Amino acid sequence: MRRETQNILLVLLGGALLKIALTGDYLRYVKPSLHPWLIAAGVVMIALAGVAIARDVRAGHAVAGHEHGTRSPWMLLLPVFAIFLIAPPALGSDSVTRDRAAAAPAEPAQARFPPLPPGEAPMLSMSEFLTRAVWDGTGELGRRTVRLQGFVVHPTPQTTQLARMRISCCAADATPVKIDLASPRAEAFPADTWIEVTGRLRPGTATEADDYVPTVDPVSIRRIPAPPDSYEY
Repeated sequence: MRRETQNILLVLLGGALLKIALTGDYLRYVKPSLHPWLIAAGVVMIALAGVAIARDVRAGHAVAGHEHGTRSPWMLLLPVFAIFLIAPPALGSDSVTRDRAAAAPAEPAQARFPPLPPGEAPMLSMSEFLTRAVWDGTGELGRRTVRLQGFVVHPTPQTTQLARMRISCCAADATPVKIDLASPRAEAFPADTWIEVTGRLRPGTATEADDYVPTVDPVSIRRIPAPPDSYEY
């Protein structure tokens, strides 16, 4: 690969990292704590390319390397152009329906769950709701109304779910958190529509028999805008 090609690749790759980091699109791929590292990596790539270009200019020529074809190095730019031109959306209902198997959430470290937040219908993350549904033996979720936010999934014509993708590091390790919605009103929402559900856990669900997917009896359902960060951590 020629030096000119290497420098252009470094500039474009660094620019792509800075673009997704500064526009917030990086949240489609990685968790928020990696934001400073993306900016640093983009700056370093562009700086390295700048140093190499300045050195070649001072030398008066570009040092040629071994390049056996003109097509393969430029194929590396396809992912970069995809980020610049057609950045893919965050994972949604297709990812949920492809991953049909579910496992019980890990048992929490604390012996007892703290009481739910005060208020008529406190907001819970999908992950916390699922963990409480499986492991909290007090039955508080069956007595309290809570609010949950996620996107609509229709795994079968007869089933509607509320889902959220949970990631540990990046979108490559994402796993779905799913809740069955026992309401005909939920069926009217198209897949990937973001909604807020106010309801209660149906006792006896979220067991091995139903693949640890709890059922919620909704009191109300309303459409909401998709959040800037669609993942849970």
